[in-house]
Amino acid sequence: MGIWDNLKRVFKSNINAAISKAEDPQKILEQTIIDMNEQLIENKKAVASAIADEKRLERQYLENQASAQDWESKAVLAVKSNRDDLAKEALLRQKDYENLAAQFKQQFDAQHEAVEKLKDSLRQLQSKIEEASRKKNILIARAKRAEAQKKISETMSSMSNNSAFEAFDRMANKVDQMEAEASAATELEDLSGEGDLEKQFKDLEKGDTKADLLLEDLKAKMKTQDVTVAQTVQQKTN
Repeated sequence: MGIWDNLKRVFKSNINAAISKAEDPQKILEQTIIDMNEQLIENKKAVASAIADEKRLERQYLENQASAQDWESKAVLAVKSNRDDLAKEALLRQKDYENLAAQFKQQFDAQHEAVEKLKDSLRQLQSKIEEASRKKNILIARAKRAEAQKKISETMSSMSNNSAFEAFDRMANKVDQMEAEASAATELEDLSGEGDLEKQFKDLEKGDTKADLLLEDLKAKMKTQDVTVAQTVQQKTN
């Protein structure tokens, strides 16, 4: 199982558990990104350790290969020195180191292939986490919109159930009825004889008061004019 498959299995179980508890989507998403990055760090350490093993196997392969070449050189020297006995021992040592070198080469090749796969998986994991980080804010915004829509729907449903708008409409109709009744009472009062008679006397009283004032003003004006005319005649006579 690859790094990414491993991570998906772990986070799938964690997310399903969180969703079943009806937790806040924003908290779940943010915590998931944190967990992913922590897991990424751990996987980087594992890949680094695998690379170190690859380097160690390569070094051991090269060292044994170099030792085999060195013993081959010694065997040649022994033959030139007419020491076939030493040459045989050198050739046996050469063969041993060549066998070891072949084994380390085989392990190194397998480790190198495994490391390349790990590196590729690690790159995919990092890319997935970066993509998840970019999508996180979009998902959070979508979750908030969905939650707001849900609350509005619940509010409208609640108003519908308790007939809040119906109660409001009934009160509006009641106010209209009260105004209509008040207007009707006023019209009835105007139509009654007693009310009409009282109105006529009130108007008459107002009319007499105004007429009296006008009459007094006229008399005062005429008196002033008479005095002025008398004074003018007397002056002419003198």
